[in-house]
Amino acid sequence: MGLIREIPDFPKNGILFQDITPLLSNAQAFNVVISHMANSSSEFDYVAGMEARGFIFAASIANQSNRGFIPIRKSGKLPAETHSETYNLEYGADTLEIHKDACAAPSQVLIVDDVLATGGTACAAIRLIEKTGATVQKLVFLLELEELKGRGKILQQFPHMDIESLKKIQ
Repeated sequence: MGLIREIPDFPKNGILFQDITPLLSNAQAFNVVISHMANSSSEFDYVAGMEARGFIFAASIANQSNRGFIPIRKSGKLPAETHSETYNLEYGADTLEIHKDACAAPSQVLIVDDVLATGGTACAAIRLIEKTGATVQKLVFLLELEELKGRGKILQQFPHMDIESLKKIQ
């Protein structure tokens, strides 16, 4: 994946940011990525994506798979009643929310995001989906930053979670 560039010290010193904008601007490469992510599972009713870059992938996968899209947004951005979860990032803390009526049992949800880093965002998203009564079927990421051990954090809290990353970065 030569279409992902590394930007040092962004958004703050010590962070090596993975810039996916070159991938997004290449229609053929983006389509290949979306197709692979969409075909990683057929056992889901909805695709959930986290704000902001996760929306790009999750909405595209939902469209290609003819499934519903569930936005998981930052605090205060959704208009109806929400569930919320606060979590730690590799460079701070944040809160995510989901509409209480976004989905329900027995729905199966595919959670999609661009990067698996510390696992905090993914764990918050899983807890949010579970609060609706639905079940997370799988997590799919474009990139996984292995040195931050996010996969381990997720599996520690959700031992049977199915996790796929298209590219692992050491």
